[in-house]
Amino acid sequence: MSRTGQDGLDVRRTLVAGGREYDYFSLPAAAEAGIGAVARLPFSLKVLLENLLRHEDGATVSAADVEALAARRTDREIAYRPARVLMQDFTGVPAVVDLAAMRDAMARLGEDPARINPLVPVDLVIDHSVQVDRFGARDALAENVRIEMARNRERYAFLRWGQRAFDNFRVVPPGTGICHQVNLEYLAQTVWTAEDAGGRSLAFPDTVVGTDSHTTMVNGLAVLGWGVGGIEAEAAMLGQPISMLVPGVVGVRLTGTLAEGATATDLVLTVTAMLRARGVVGKFVEFTGPGLDGLPLTDRATIANMAPEYGATCGFFPVDAETVRYLRFTGRPPERCELVEAYARAQGLWRDADTPEPEFDDVLALDLATVEASIAGPKRPQDRISLGAAKAGFERLLADDHSRAGGTPRTTAVAGADWPLADGAVAIAAITSCTNTSNPSVMIGAGLLARNARARGLAVKPWVKTSLAPGSKVVTDYLARSGLDGDLAALGFHVVGYGCTTCIGNSGPLPEPVDRAVEDDGLVVAAVLSGNRNFEGRVHQRVRANYLASPPLVVAYALAGSMCVDLTREPLGTGADGRPVFLRDVWPSAREVADAVQGAVVPETFATEYDDVFTGDAAWRDIAAPAGDTYDWPESTYVRNPPYFAGMTARPAGVDAVDGARVLVMLGDSVTTDHISPAGGIAGRSPAADYLVSHGTAPADFNSYGARRGNHEVMMRGTFANVRLRNELAPGTEGGWTRIDGAGEAVSVYDAARAYAARGTPLVVVAGREYGTGSSRDWAAKGPMLLGVRAVIVESFERIHRSNLVGMGVLPLQFRDGATRRDLGLDGTETLSFPGVGGDGDIRPAMDVTCRIARADGRVDEIALLCRIDTDDEVAYFRNGGILPYVLRRLAA
Repeated sequence: MSRTGQDGLDVRRTLVAGGREYDYFSLPAAAEAGIGAVARLPFSLKVLLENLLRHEDGATVSAADVEALAARRTDREIAYRPARVLMQDFTGVPAVVDLAAMRDAMARLGEDPARINPLVPVDLVIDHSVQVDRFGARDALAENVRIEMARNRERYAFLRWGQRAFDNFRVVPPGTGICHQVNLEYLAQTVWTAEDAGGRSLAFPDTVVGTDSHTTMVNGLAVLGWGVGGIEAEAAMLGQPISMLVPGVVGVRLTGTLAEGATATDLVLTVTAMLRARGVVGKFVEFTGPGLDGLPLTDRATIANMAPEYGATCGFFPVDAETVRYLRFTGRPPERCELVEAYARAQGLWRDADTPEPEFDDVLALDLATVEASIAGPKRPQDRISLGAAKAGFERLLADDHSRAGGTPRTTAVAGADWPLADGAVAIAAITSCTNTSNPSVMIGAGLLARNARARGLAVKPWVKTSLAPGSKVVTDYLARSGLDGDLAALGFHVVGYGCTTCIGNSGPLPEPVDRAVEDDGLVVAAVLSGNRNFEGRVHQRVRANYLASPPLVVAYALAGSMCVDLTREPLGTGADGRPVFLRDVWPSAREVADAVQGAVVPETFATEYDDVFTGDAAWRDIAAPAGDTYDWPESTYVRNPPYFAGMTARPAGVDAVDGARVLVMLGDSVTTDHISPAGGIAGRSPAADYLVSHGTAPADFNSYGARRGNHEVMMRGTFANVRLRNELAPGTEGGWTRIDGAGEAVSVYDAARAYAARGTPLVVVAGREYGTGSSRDWAAKGPMLLGVRAVIVESFERIHRSNLVGMGVLPLQFRDGATRRDLGLDGTETLSFPGVGGDGDIRPAMDVTCRIARADGRVDEIALLCRIDTDDEVAYFRNGGILPYVLRRLAA
């Protein structure tokens, strides 16, 4: 029984909802017991506070921890236990690989391998593997699904083994939807329930961590969740609490309503730019103000989805009447909906127009009426551009980055075509990604724009690769009910699959004549997608400019065919009557969109589409999978037993000293996890390609780095292999190149790492600001670790990647006092040592670490760096060589 820290005072209470009795840990009772002021805490902190109250045991969570959170002491380390874990297959396969390897290691240590088993519910949604091989045709969906099943049979057989071998582990088969949309529409409950050790029903907030950054989407449903690396998620599955500092909370006060012509996508791009400029990395963001009263839940989910893009840990919306309405509408049981409201009111988690505003650490204001039509790009989600400035912005890109005098596009002929191709051509127009496909207003808006464009006689330009990848089958149902699916298909936006597709880099090949023209003439072509990520080299290796936009604008740009068209002033094309047709002529009104949504989006659809969500089709059910508690590793280029636990002893051997290290790569600002560990296609001339060919894999069957994450041999070779990477130690190159000892010809990063490993030289990575932005990609930490990287020195880290580095035993270090890599004058010829790290050194959170730089001319310099191991638990992980060896040793003990 949990206590507040004051002897004899119990905070466990009972409520009745939906005809059932539930126990809960009362926040008001805790406040009365004297833990501190609770009523005006941000709602997201109240959820964390309940989590600590419920798990207070005097060991992992103490009464002092509870009081520190109530007092909002942001220097305090706390142990947080989410209710469940969510995974997608790109990150889920390596997570299950790790669990299988941990079972093997447990057996080698003489213990029961079945002790490696999830202790909390885990849902894995297969959504990241389908690629857009076939498009613009009625059979695109069926053909892409067929290819997906053929390509990924080994991976899927492995997941089916995991489905049988592990308890508390469910798999949503391919062809169902994107994990975040499935989470929003079906899995999430807002208030979770479970039986305690005494058989009593316990109610508590639904909380989740996910192996995808955009787990935050469910914050729109008042579920506290965020993305973590796969290794951190695995530890959470096995009962290890997540170590974190009490977060600061930034409030965003919304007022007004969106103006005519503005969409939820425009709103989230505005919020992303605003918050990224403010700086909210490592903080919670919570939305408040009267603007919430008229903001649909799907719009909230759109905003919450992009919390990683604005840098926050989460983007939280509190429980209110709209939350409960959405739960009812999407088919959650009536008794659950009653419980959500009753629990939220009892706990002070309910918000309405009369609720006093929480006290935040910082508050930003946004009048929704000021939001205007926007896109974001060409490289980062936070780089918002008003629609009217998009053409000029692209022309500046041509002039500044691609040596086009005056920003004038270059034009070239296309083999076999009666049309030319030019810089700025929209090569890919994709309605994809959970950000927007979960939102009926923008999806219906895209369909209405397509209908209006067809009526005026417009057609998509012939060089545009079009695709529609809904986040769930609910979307295709309401598009069919409205009849808009036919209008979208008539413009080439046929359904190509249910999954992440273009946003994760699964855009598939460009038509061969277009691809050849782009490569041969060095054209700067563009992608316009309704996703949340547009980093360099992510969408497609040939596409150098990528823009995020609302689904209606994706259709509009497909019609215009070029970024060199100002959609606010120039026509999309010429209509059947010979007259120019402008965007304003085909843009649907807000009333039209609302009426169509009301008529097409019905509750029955959710019940129908999610009735049998875990069964899958015949192709999925026919996949044979091995039995047994441990995995019999076959010869496979997809799934291999990783080396993390090879030779592991029952006790840690200690941290090796880092002396005489070389810099493997030196990078600039905003290096993303895509730069470090790409997810898209495997280039034909690369170490990963050489490995696959040597194992009998034809180039047509390379698949993607994301699909190969269960094979460490591929992923090591793919580390720092992004085609747009620029390593300052290999000037004049683009891609995964470096120079050994800073001299000689450029070689692949992988080959350099092998050469350094052969002589026992540890490695260091040096970079600028915002290192590790983007996806919660644990391979961005696993890959460098396997290459021999022992430390990473940067100006600032993104939250998830920093924790992933610690989780793999890589030391994260940060420049102090405004210093940068440029101050060091590094060229790769020097060696770096870190006295005090390793050996008998005492590693402490946030300690100073000395970096000694020995230069080729004999000079030796020293600088002080900040150790970004932030908590005592992280120190323990680091000393054990990572979080997974730490957890394994604890379980074995």
